[in-house]
Amino acid sequence: MKTINLSCYTIAICILVLSYSCSNKSVKQVSIPKIEQMSDIPQPYKIINWRQKALDYDNLVFNFDSACPAGTFIWLDNARRNIDQVTFGLYTAVHDARQGKNVNNGEFHEAINSIAAIIGAGLIGIDKTSQNGYNFVKMTQNYYNSDNKWNIVMNNTNPNVALLGGGYGRDWWYDVLPNVLFYMMSDVFPNVENADFIQRNVAEQFYKADSVLNGDYDYSYFDYGNMRGGRSHIPFQQDVAGGHGYVLYSAYQKFGDTKYLAGAISAITALDNQKESRFYEILLPIGCYTAARLNVEHGTNFDIEKMLNWVFEGCKNKDGRYGWGVVSDRWGDYDVSGLQGSILDGEGYAFFMNSMKMAIPLVPLVKYQPQYARAIGRWMLNNVNAARLFFPYEIDDQHQFLPEMKTITNGVIAYEGLRQTDIYGKESLKGVSPVALGDGPNWNVKNPPESMFSLYSTSPVGVLAAIVDTTDVQAILRLNCNATDFYAKKDSPVYLYYNPYKEDKEVTYYSQGNVNLYDAISGVYLAKNVEKSTKILIPANAAVLIYERK
Repeated sequence: MKTINLSCYTIAICILVLSYSCSNKSVKQVSIPKIEQMSDIPQPYKIINWRQKALDYDNLVFNFDSACPAGTFIWLDNARRNIDQVTFGLYTAVHDARQGKNVNNGEFHEAINSIAAIIGAGLIGIDKTSQNGYNFVKMTQNYYNSDNKWNIVMNNTNPNVALLGGGYGRDWWYDVLPNVLFYMMSDVFPNVENADFIQRNVAEQFYKADSVLNGDYDYSYFDYGNMRGGRSHIPFQQDVAGGHGYVLYSAYQKFGDTKYLAGAISAITALDNQKESRFYEILLPIGCYTAARLNVEHGTNFDIEKMLNWVFEGCKNKDGRYGWGVVSDRWGDYDVSGLQGSILDGEGYAFFMNSMKMAIPLVPLVKYQPQYARAIGRWMLNNVNAARLFFPYEIDDQHQFLPEMKTITNGVIAYEGLRQTDIYGKESLKGVSPVALGDGPNWNVKNPPESMFSLYSTSPVGVLAAIVDTTDVQAILRLNCNATDFYAKKDSPVYLYYNPYKEDKEVTYYSQGNVNLYDAISGVYLAKNVEKSTKILIPANAAVLIYERK
């Protein structure tokens, strides 16, 4: 790792009052070309009740005695790997043949599924530390792999079942994302026994890894036990630097150790130094958010506009994950802009999990870089509208692979993906676009068709529930910018509103208590002494970023 002088950053926190959120000057908005290609108001337009969907999902999948037609989705894992406690497993997909309490010793289950479900539930107020007699948050600590000496949170509890899924020295993002999620979960549910110990050790491992990498992230995977990178047939995953940076900056916020700040800056510097997009799954947007915070809170000068364009335009080099980016298109009868996935695979293949999880970093990013508020608001309008199409009751029967089985999960569990065209060769889907389906049947020859319904994809649904709300004007959303701004000061509520119309619109703003409404984009107060509600004017094709102030 390059030596970084932190002295120039030590006064940054003291001068945060000079940041955009406190400015009395208007902030010029920066356009992201790919987002400009998206629909003003996507059609057909519908914003579902995400909170109810998240509540129903948690009630379904964490029920050990479910009456759902598909059966029960959770079981106890008594192997006591890494930590001497019983943990739990969730199916990755409905009736996944690799999983269950009597298959593979009950040990094949995935952190990117289980922890995401806990984060989503926690964000809408469900206490996962005490639910039906279980502390599900504590139980995820078995994913902290100490037995194999890697000492990080991994996608499985042990390498014996790792080949059934991803990660474990093969596919780098699978080994980094669980740590990002564990840090997020630990902010939603602080003070859980042993969590600080795990977080500290993960930060130490990531700090050492970044030191060894020294700015060169040109690897397919990394061995955190022996601290060395590896290359294979899997494309290099340089955007892992974004995950390293996020964890290390979160560790700095939590523990106050300046070496973690230095490590975060080093990792994001490696990300910023890339010559082109190396977007692989989800860690590049995480890196954008981390870079935005570092710019404001510690005086760095990372190129946020470049990084955001890398996300939305996607990877264009065949040496990387070629074609991975954000969709900006209409497939047949539906606008699908805003969804994340492959722009090229089968003419386009979007994924529910990735599309939702991208909102975690990019919505709070506008607090630190409000010049992107309009762009993020426009993207989220499209993303949230299209995201409903993964659910079998939110897309018509002719556009989904298993309409005859859509009752199997009571409509709560979504399809894994949305393809522009079917690739399985189903006769009834010829010429149909788009098609809701999934990869489950391809993972294992024993997997049934209903494994297209994906728990790992649906588990983060509480993220949208926490961020997204509707208003009294159709197509103007209220986005909570604090909901996923983890390890950050949240002194007041902050909401993003974007007006997609060609004329000014008045929206009813609801507040709690007597507050003044300050718009960080125009730099003026939109209303003062608001008791419960008031009308606010949002200019045409523009956004407001409202801070509630006493």
